[in-house]
Amino acid sequence: MNSTTKVLITAILCVTAAACSKKVKENVDTGTPSSGPSTTTGPVRDTGPTASGAYGPGDLDTDACLRQRVVYFDLDQDALKPEFQNIVACHAKYLRDRPSARMTLEGNADERGSREYNLGLGERRGNAVSSAVQANGGSGSQMTVVSYGEERPTCTDSNEDCWGRNRRVEIVYTAK
Repeated sequence: MNSTTKVLITAILCVTAAACSKKVKENVDTGTPSSGPSTTTGPVRDTGPTASGAYGPGDLDTDACLRQRVVYFDLDQDALKPEFQNIVACHAKYLRDRPSARMTLEGNADERGSREYNLGLGERRGNAVSSAVQANGGSGSQMTVVSYGEERPTCTDSNEDCWGRNRRVEIVYTAK
């Protein structure tokens, strides 16, 4: 057999093998509504960040506990209060289910105390929330802790109610 015949037989075998491969039919939405009611089984899943790298508006608002993104602390304390444990666990589950999600924990303090003390306290508070998220299964590589100390108050009055609102860690979701 000459080389031309060998090449021709090889080409025919390749074309035959490609023609016999299993074809996958794509379902294309034609834009026409179906005649019956839509039946969806199971929860709708988040697909993660959009092409721009940002999460869609509804991604974090699907669960009530994810809407709560502020953890408050007592005066000069960095221990997580028991009433915030469920919220932290919910955010940990969100991170566990979405490996591409990233979270920044922004620690804050009230105006009392020195600037250096408040920066340290804000960092300790952020680390406390980070530790709680990790204890509930979240990955430490998905979190960044930043301390703003007393530099970003939500309230500027000088009273206990206002100071209580400034002693916080804000959970901010970002994408890599």
